Amino acid sequence: MSRHISRIAVAVAGAAALAATVALPAMAAGHGHHAPPPQHSRSAVALGAIQYDSPGRDDRSNRSLNAEWVTVKNTGRLPVNLKGWTLSDKSGHSYRFGNLRLNGHSQIRVHTGIGHDNRRDIYQDRRAYVWDNTGDTATLRNDHRRIVDAESWGRHGH
Repeated sequence: MSRHISRIAVAVAGAAALAATVALPAMAAGHGHHAPPPQHSRSAVALGAIQYDSPGRDDRSNRSLNAEWVTVKNTGRLPVNLKGWTLSDKSGHSYRFGNLRLNGHSQIRVHTGIGHDNRRDIYQDRRAYVWDNTGDTATLRNDHRRIVDAESWGRHGH
């Protein structure tokens, strides 16, 4: 009987050694539990120039509101659909992009006030200023709510 137990023990040990030999290359290839997370490619879409302080008096006129804007640019050569992307400030004001195709190597200005959208300018249709002149952050998020770019200014900004 002890001979039978010895054969089983040898068979189990051999199977364990074989399993370890197969698992070792899988772990080395990054298929184990400790594999590094996949790297994500950086978006070609970024924030450009920002006019957070409307020139002249802040009289809340539509003209003054539309002189407050943020540029969103596509630095890549392929077009990007911004549908579902958002542009927001620290106070929680948020603008959600509609079905907007931003061609490669192009840009669009997002104005605060009311206006008619075209290829170069879109409007949030707000009746109050969004960007704080003394300090704020413009944050651009993609349709998966991941931050694509952010620009800060003022007391806590650049």
